[in-house]
Amino acid sequence: MQYLDPDTNERYLPYVIEPSLGVERLFLAILSSAYKEETLDDGETRLNLQLAPSLAPYKVAVLPLIKKYHREKAQEMLEYLGKFFTVTYDESGKIGKRYRRQDAIGTPFVLTIDDEGLNNTFTLRDRDSMEQVSLTKEQLVPYLMEKLYY
Repeated sequence: MQYLDPDTNERYLPYVIEPSLGVERLFLAILSSAYKEETLDDGETRLNLQLAPSLAPYKVAVLPLIKKYHREKAQEMLEYLGKFFTVTYDESGKIGKRYRRQDAIGTPFVLTIDDEGLNNTFTLRDRDSMEQVSLTKEQLVPYLMEKLYY
């Protein structure tokens, strides 16, 4: 069953988008629009779920660079940031893999605890741009509030 457009004389197959709206369809639409696969400079593929920060399951992930040395400070920062945001913690595997896991679940920011973190200067990584900034503990919450909640 084809339609002939009288103005352009083009034939096409008509289709209908069902106008009903359910939670499942809305959820699928959000996930479909946020799902991105990027090829990095080194040829690796990066899965990035670019959810709006308000929809992200976690706003910040706290990752100790080396769990043996940085776990205690990471736990402290997890507790501190947990007062303001939904926060997750990950210490398993290499730091690059942990970054990728957070990208895949849509976490907008990752706080990395390294040797500088022991002196209260932390590295915060943005999911979408992969840019990193160094912030003190006092600067973290205002910076994240501005970025997460515009």
